[in-house]
Amino acid sequence: MSRIGKNPISIPDKVEFNNQNNVLSVSGPKGELQFTASNKINISVVDDKIEVSRINDSKEHKSLHGTTRQMIYNMIIGVTDGFKKDLVIIGVGYQATMDGKRLKLQLGFSHDIIFELPIGINITANRTTLSIEGADKQLVGSVAAKIRSFRKPEPYKGKGIRYENEHILRKEGKKK
Repeated sequence: MSRIGKNPISIPDKVEFNNQNNVLSVSGPKGELQFTASNKINISVVDDKIEVSRINDSKEHKSLHGTTRQMIYNMIIGVTDGFKKDLVIIGVGYQATMDGKRLKLQLGFSHDIIFELPIGINITANRTTLSIEGADKQLVGSVAAKIRSFRKPEPYKGKGIRYENEHILRKEGKKK
């Protein structure tokens, strides 16, 4: 039995969970999320707890068991508390500002980078810091990675966009 998959998930009071033909929908104070689970996984609600089980012990069913349980758990955490990633911009003249629903990045290129925010993502920009928030963990992470990819931190001076607690290995410069 999967160590993660066998753990039941408790449903908080302010969260509504629906399962119709393995199309799961979770709604709460921070929004609504949907996920289509495999038909090889059984999902049941017993006493305000979600239980995930598999049909048999084949390798494919085992791999889906823990993943499905964790996806449901992340959806419940997302609609109650939400997820957040913080980015730090380091470099002379590098900055970020919000222009309505668009993020404007000045990263040392000859042009500004304009990033359209996807639905369900909120960004607060404070010149050299970015805070990305949303209910969908996967979407928050992919938006943060996309913004970081515009100017990855370089190893000599450390200029670029990095995650808040990311450590960049620094290289020694050219010797004379």
